[in-house]
Amino acid sequence: MRKYAYAWLTMLFFAVSIVGHWAFGWYAYVEDAKEHAQAPEVSTYLIEMGRDTFENWQSEFLQLLWQVVGLAYFLYVGSPSSKENDDRTEAKLDALIRLQASDKAKTIIDEIDRRFLRHGGHARPHEHEAERRDPSGIVEGRE
Repeated sequence: MRKYAYAWLTMLFFAVSIVGHWAFGWYAYVEDAKEHAQAPEVSTYLIEMGRDTFENWQSEFLQLLWQVVGLAYFLYVGSPSSKENDDRTEAKLDALIRLQASDKAKTIIDEIDRRFLRHGGHARPHEHEAERRDPSGIVEGRE
């Protein structure tokens, strides 16, 4: 639950804002209908609010979603600005722990990974131009 706190808060803010948007929209729609001496109709209201909501999503939410989530995804999957240097640093630190702690190294590294919620091992660094592939597809210089 704590691991996804940001997502939960975002969903809560979204739910509150969308409910508020539609509720206040209903009150505005009823007032507008009264000014024109008409009875408010739910079907007309739903069409208008659906259109307004979708316009807002197109102009704001989808644009922001693409910028934040899309760019974060491309950063994660390996753009030049990605976490490559973090992986390299982490691999060096793991090597230093193994040198200093020898038989206790695995326990220490596993404990650090558990404490910082990293599961599934370490990512491999991205291939550099200096590395060469042999015909079998194995990259030289890697385990």
